[in-house]
Amino acid sequence: MQVDSVIFDLFDTLLLLDSDEAYYQPSLRSLHSFLTANGVNVSFERFCSVYFEVRDELYSEARETLDEPHFNLRVSQTLRRLGYDFDSSDSTVTGATTAFGDEFMKYVTLDDQAVEVLEELHKKYKLGLISNFAIPECGRKLLDKFGLTRFFDIVIISGEVNKRKPSPAIFEMALAGLNVKASRAAFVGDMMELDIMGPKNVGMKTVLIKRRAVSKSFDIKPDAVITSLSELPAVLHDSNSAR
Repeated sequence: MQVDSVIFDLFDTLLLLDSDEAYYQPSLRSLHSFLTANGVNVSFERFCSVYFEVRDELYSEARETLDEPHFNLRVSQTLRRLGYDFDSSDSTVTGATTAFGDEFMKYVTLDDQAVEVLEELHKKYKLGLISNFAIPECGRKLLDKFGLTRFFDIVIISGEVNKRKPSPAIFEMALAGLNVKASRAAFVGDMMELDIMGPKNVGMKTVLIKRRAVSKSFDIKPDAVITSLSELPAVLHDSNSAR
């Protein structure tokens, strides 16, 4: 593998999410409660109906463009369809997004092996992180909460840069920030399309952390497969020692 840098995915790689999107309904209720307290008079059921309509339209566009608009846009567009003229920078919108993110954080836990592995790798490699997340402020809060920020030379969260994996642009941003060639960097993540095919397409090495069964076959394969983070240092060491 012969790499000088290791770049990680965030969710279900270093941080674990409760299964079956358990966070979504309570997070939306928290968001809706904030809006209600700030003058938005719409039932939760009506809000959700329009919210998911807007979200799905934005997701459909993102699949084509690989853009990642901030979550604030999702809230703003939902409110406008409900008759409230708030732009994405309005304090009512940003406060609602924060309410969603603060509730979401309650459903996130740290992989038991993450800190130990990052401490070991940080001594030997430049480390980076790339996450698809439309609420970048929440992503950075989570990194601080779990004491992970200190390990990374660069952190890129899609909602900050309006690009999402598997766009080549987001990987190239990280490589430029780390000042490493693609061929000298490995990406570690849990999703084949985003975390293996994406970085492979720009010439990076890849390590799949297998959290679940892969539902379909892909032409591109990872350079290594692990089932826990504790296996990663040995995979990188064994590859590098063959230089």
